[in-house]
Amino acid sequence: MSDPLTDLAYANLLGVFNERDDAARAKAAEQTYAEDVVFHDPDSTVTGRAAVDAKAKALLESSPGFAFRPAGPVRISHDLVMLPWQFGPEGADPVVSGLDVSLVADGRITVLYTLLDGPPPTQA
Repeated sequence: MSDPLTDLAYANLLGVFNERDDAARAKAAEQTYAEDVVFHDPDSTVTGRAAVDAKAKALLESSPGFAFRPAGPVRISHDLVMLPWQFGPEGADPVVSGLDVSLVADGRITVLYTLLDGPPPTQA
């Protein structure tokens, strides 16, 4: 049996931010976020499911062929959920990595922070 908070972390990363189909992404956003979710990333802060969906869509449209993938385990402390990730061309080394930090209430993400690590180190 999976953990609901772990499921939310993966739904955010893979179901919303990695989903290129508009209808599937909107459905995932509805199931993942509180209606008034607040999303903070290095570029801006947006409020509401539709705004988070629009941010995900814009990111994917500006990065054809790129995909998110988890870069470590989900970590949980009470209502705080963290998931490291990587983003880059499918089947190739990532171009950026980061960490999503979520606060959860009533089975939905209410606040989401994305922290960027920058480009991963090159392999020698």
